[in-house]
Order: sequence, then C-alpha cells, then structure tokens
Amino acid sequence: MVQAKPLTDKNVSESNQIIQFNHPVKYRTSEWYTGHGEIVASGDNRSFEVSASYNLKATVKLVNEILNPENPTLAEIYSSRGRCVAIVDLTVDELYGEAIRGYFEYHDISLELLPCRAWESDKTPQTVHKLLGFLGKDGCDVSRNEPVLVIGGGVLSDVAGLACALQHRRTPYVMIGTTVVAAIDAGPSPRTCTNGSQFKNSMGVYHPPVLTLVDRTFFRTLETGHVRNGMAEIIKMAVTDDPVLFELMEKYGTRLLETHFATLGDDEELSGIADEVIYRALFSYMKHEGTNMFETYQDRPHAYGHTWSPRFEPAAKLMHGHAVSIGMAFGASLATEMGWLSPSDRDRILALCSSVGLSVYHSILEDMDIMLEGQKNMRRKRGEGGLWAPLPTAIGECDYAQDISSGLLQQAVDHHKGICVSLPSGGEGKEMYLSDLGLA
Repeated sequence: MVQAKPLTDKNVSESNQIIQFNHPVKYRTSEWYTGHGEIVASGDNRSFEVSASYNLKATVKLVNEILNPENPTLAEIYSSRGRCVAIVDLTVDELYGEAIRGYFEYHDISLELLPCRAWESDKTPQTVHKLLGFLGKDGCDVSRNEPVLVIGGGVLSDVAGLACALQHRRTPYVMIGTTVVAAIDAGPSPRTCTNGSQFKNSMGVYHPPVLTLVDRTFFRTLETGHVRNGMAEIIKMAVTDDPVLFELMEKYGTRLLETHFATLGDDEELSGIADEVIYRALFSYMKHEGTNMFETYQDRPHAYGHTWSPRFEPAAKLMHGHAVSIGMAFGASLATEMGWLSPSDRDRILALCSSVGLSVYHSILEDMDIMLEGQKNMRRKRGEGGLWAPLPTAIGECDYAQDISSGLLQQAVDHHKGICVSLPSGGEGKEMYLSDLGLA
C-alpha cells in the first residue's frame, strides 16, 4: 500500500492538504531510477497541483581492453540476467564481432546482437524504428529494467539511445563508445536524437546511459580522420573550461592524433597522457552536461562551437568535428570583436585546431541567410530567452552572448575571413567532408 504522509506548510491555509508519496523499494520498476512526488490540494475542491521528479545515477568509467574475457566489467552486468541484448555498429561488428561474441560465450551469457550501419546519413527516424523493431515484441522483447548494450560511435549512441528512451518509455542502456566523439561526448550525453531535414539533432529526448565505458583501445582501428574528428570535442572543453587540458592538447595533440591516443606503438608516458586527456575532457564535459541533464538552463559551455554549426554542417556536408572547429574558431573571432577575448588567445585557439588538421574556416560562414537561420533555429532550441552562444573570454573560461545582431555577425565573419586567408591552408582542414571518409 502506498504510504501517503500529510505535511504542514505555513505558507498555505490550514484547509490545504499536502501529500507526499513514499513508494516502497520493492515496487521499483527499474534498479536504475528512483523518483518522488507530492500533490497539493487547494482546499476548495476546485484545483490541485502535482510536483514530481525522478533521479538517476549515470556512471562513467575508463576501462581498457573491455572485451578481454578476463575483464569482468560486462559479465558483472549481464551474468545475473542470463542474456545481453546488444546493438553494435556494423563496422565495429566487422572488426570486433568475433571478440564480442567470444566474450559472452566465455561467460556463458546468451547474446542477441543487431549489427546496425550508423553513418551520418543513417541518423534518421527510420533507423530508430528499425532498432525499436529489434528491441520490441517482434524482436528481443527487452524488459523495462534490462540494460541494452550499445557499442559504436556518436551516431549510434544518438539513435540507439533514442530507441531505448522510446522502448517502454525508458529502457536503460550501457554505452561503449568506439570513436573519440562517442567516448568523450556523444556516448555519456543525455541527449539522444535524430537529424531533421535541415538541422542536426532536431528530434530527440533526454535519456543518458546508466553506464558509459570508455575504452581507448578501440581507437587503434579508427581511421585517422575519425580520431581528428573527435578532437574538436576535446578542444571545446579545453577552451571553455580547462586550461590545463588546453595546454596538454597544445603539447601532445599531434602525437595523440598520430598514435590514435597512444594505441599505436608502445609509449607508456604517452598512454598516461592519453588517459589524462580523455578523463579531463570527460569530467569537464559531464560536470556541466551531467548536472544539467535536461537543459533546464542554457549556461552550457559544452555548446561552444555548436551555435551556428547545426545549420551549416548539413548544408556543407561537413564532418561534425570540422563543423564544430569552424564554429569554435569563428566564435573566438566573434569574441575578439566583442572585446571578450584577447587576440593572442584567439590565435592560440585557431592554432590548436589547425595543428591537428581541423578546419577553422569555410565559405559557408559567408552565407548570411544560413547563419541567421541558424541563430533563429538555435534560439528556438534554447527556449527563446536568448541565443546564449558560449564564447571564450580566456583560455579555460567562457561567457554567453544573449543576442548577436546581423551587423555584428557580418562584421565578425569578415574579421574571421581576413584572419584565415593568411593561414597556409586558408583555414581548411584535412578530411573535412563526409565524403572524405565515405559517410556521405
């Protein structure tokens, strides 16, 4: 029987009734979530108000060699359940499918696995429906408290996370990110989504994995272009939140790129640095993202580089990391125009991006219709209270621009173009388009 406890509140009349419901633990739907609520009656039998909240704990761990049968991490999650329902990126399945199946066979755990292609062009509602068919009654019929295992990159984390959110309205999942983007950004993120026709990530819900496992040994089989792509998400946190991380990237960024985060070769010192860079990026990101799971507030430093890029990225068919680095570099120039950032810090930001082959300029910035449309879309996404564009004020610090006029926007684009024209590459990066990595 539900226990209802009337409370006294001096701010309401004595005829009002406040009841909190304390539900016994044995009735919990899932071990991963808890919640509570209260109902307040006005006392006139005409109205009442309900307040409710739910609580979750999302754990992030760095664990190398996760598929080694001697590593107990996954077995400890799935042994008691008797099976593991997994959604695995098609390329990951081709590279690691034998190891994945061997791990669960070694631990005598039944495995039901769906390989799923997860290119940017697959980030659609149709892919989500396909995954729901696998999870639902016509497929594996997952339980509402059964953590689905998702192994793949950022696109798969977005669409599979959304499918889990829709299955039973909230089915937990464990995320293993196999790309740099998935490992330190999209994987642990609560934001699951698909793309709209002209705006990235326009449809989705907030549903973080209950456990994110980061294993950089997967990076050894990535194409270098994918490693570079993910570095943009590390740099955004370094610029806005962590000056030590920025300095580490200045010093070791090119070596981390060349060695795929110390997974190629045998450099113990660089391995330690790789772990520190990944941990600092994750902690900095989740410090803000994880404590504001539902974007209740828009002071979000991790949105740096993501104000105009969701509109121009699909228009130019850019790799996500390159679109973000262009957005970050332009944001740095804009901040300099506004007097927020020193020219020397702006130049450090552009130099760091360029040093690892990320783009800092694209002619799409000169299309004011797209840029202004991007601002309009982003204002709507962020609640119309303001654009709240994160812009750096120093290395490791940022503030938020509530509004950017069309005149200032044009002025900043002209200023940024003038800076980038003098760069050896004109601001272009390496393998900057989806087609460069076969993802168009």
